[in-house]
Amino acid sequence: MEQRSSETRWKTELAHAIRDTHALLTRLGVDPCEAWDSSHFPCLVPESYLRRMTPGDPQDPLLLQVLPTKQEDTPNPDFHIDPVGDEAARLTSGVLQKYAGRALLITTGACAVHCRYCFRQHYPYSDDLHGIEYWQPALTAISQDPSLSEVILSGGDPLVLNDRKLGQLIEHLAAIPHLKRLRIHTRLPIVLPSRITDELIHLLKQSRLQPVMVVHANHAQEIQYDCADALQKIVQSGIPTLNQAVLLRGINDNVDALTELCECCVNLGVLPYYLHQLDRVQGAAHFEVDPEYGIKLIEELRQRLPGYAVPQFVQEIPGERSKTPLPHVNSLQVGSARL
Repeated sequence: MEQRSSETRWKTELAHAIRDTHALLTRLGVDPCEAWDSSHFPCLVPESYLRRMTPGDPQDPLLLQVLPTKQEDTPNPDFHIDPVGDEAARLTSGVLQKYAGRALLITTGACAVHCRYCFRQHYPYSDDLHGIEYWQPALTAISQDPSLSEVILSGGDPLVLNDRKLGQLIEHLAAIPHLKRLRIHTRLPIVLPSRITDELIHLLKQSRLQPVMVVHANHAQEIQYDCADALQKIVQSGIPTLNQAVLLRGINDNVDALTELCECCVNLGVLPYYLHQLDRVQGAAHFEVDPEYGIKLIEELRQRLPGYAVPQFVQEIPGERSKTPLPHVNSLQVGSARL
């Protein structure tokens, strides 16, 4: 009964998430006259995330991450629907492999929030059907490649799956002898913290696969209240927990914001992992920061923080065999949007 009630809670919260831009702005006391709704990528904001926004502030760093704007319709020839080469990396339905030793499994197309800079907002999720019977080709491909030691669950967001489906998937993966680690890339501990239940932690810990949780917070304001509690629950369970952020114009593109973000993570036992240069996805050009400025921000972070608290500043370049540290990236490859 308790397990059912905890799962019902996060599902109910997700079902009641805000899906209308006008309603979002009205709830925050921000003038909704310029409200705009995207037809291809609609507004989606859970109540917990909304409660961490500052009422009356149209420049709130959390609001700006999820608020659809007309800037998304401004065409830019340097921004694309597949900015990181997912299509070229597809091994079979639902499986991407870009780097040696690990493969990424698209578990679902659903998320608990629609971040406006999402690099997979145009991904053809309908091509990858989900559920154990539909995942079978992916599981077969993974089982036939003994070079793989790690599977990354991604999406969408894998924690949108309920415990039963997630447990089935983990059980099938654990039956593949050469797999050793299970990495979960998720934003739910940040935007829908009620998803982090005792039952979920038990599900991850009982597998023979070593779980690793990679969460996604871009601003310290996200990491408070129930979000901080959820992150502590994961960390205190013994699951290694990392944070990856994206450098975003007007949200975290200053050393004070990044310092506070990194310190909030470390104070909860979450290791700052990556700071990503924005993936050049169609509709997100207004978020881009000059990569040279990002390099300077990292240099300033090193002067303020211990080394373990400074994330690696990276760019994902299609066709490369690893994430590329930006100081070594040719500026013509990265592109530039001067501040």
